[in-house]
Amino acid sequence: MNALLPSRLRAVPQGLRLMALAAFFFSVMTLLVKFAGARLPASELVMARSIVGVAMGYWMIRAAKVALWGNAKRLLVLRGLLGCGALLCFFWALVRLPLAEATVLFYMSPAFSAVLAAIFLRERLRTAETVGFVISLVGVALVAQPTFLFGDAAHGHDLVAIAVGLLGAILGGCAYVTVRKLRHSDHHLVVVFYFPLVSVIACAPLVSREFLLPTPAEWMLLIGIGVFTQIAQIYLTRSLNLEKTARAMSVSYLQILFAALWGFMFLSEIPNVLCILGALLVIAGTIVATGSIKTLLRIESRPGNLAASQGPSAP
Repeated sequence: MNALLPSRLRAVPQGLRLMALAAFFFSVMTLLVKFAGARLPASELVMARSIVGVAMGYWMIRAAKVALWGNAKRLLVLRGLLGCGALLCFFWALVRLPLAEATVLFYMSPAFSAVLAAIFLRERLRTAETVGFVISLVGVALVAQPTFLFGDAAHGHDLVAIAVGLLGAILGGCAYVTVRKLRHSDHHLVVVFYFPLVSVIACAPLVSREFLLPTPAEWMLLIGIGVFTQIAQIYLTRSLNLEKTARAMSVSYLQILFAALWGFMFLSEIPNVLCILGALLVIAGTIVATGSIKTLLRIESRPGNLAASQGPSAP
């Protein structure tokens, strides 16, 4: 697949390219959740996503001939619980807030993950990474233009949904840190598999209380949510195996740009001047956080760099 990419893109580190792909597939999943969540409860959406994830994850692990249950089982379960909690919060907030507002709340998780990684994993935060995060966060706010920051007399402020969205971002940041830690002990497919497996178990009591039978169209949306999320999760986990948390997660802000595109194409949302300015700031912040384009082009060419960064969990 690398041979099909332009030479400039091939020069960008593989971990960053994988995170960009994860952002794309997550953005598609978000659009599907917005449609399906109009009637179905968040727990049912998470359950459907997780069932598809378990099936796909099991097949991939067997195909790769990797031990199913992994090594650091407690940490794998913790990663699954954190991811499930983050997903429940995000889906719940997503159907109660505008798409952009919910997305900007959840996409504060990279900033949380960078801080948590510095605390628990002793990963040093460079000045460029910190500045890049600040620029990106400002850009995300301008793209999303959430009512709780910009104000809008035409919309009410759902403080509970905002609080749940922020909680999801914190849980997501914790989940990313556990993924980074697990690169030393477990194959990335096993890490991905535990997320939906634990989510199925955790969501079962909730679904049993509030189950609604999906319509045929909603079944298609649920399957799509599961497939696209699983693909995105694989790319995200693989990216965090190859790159420092702060560098990899800064690229995840690209989901905001994809979300703006889907809004224009499917929801008739036309970006205004602030949205365009915010998109430019997101791109600029990502470049600053990853050490500038020149650095990116130089890293991939260093002999042995990629192999050294993969660690024992690489396939």
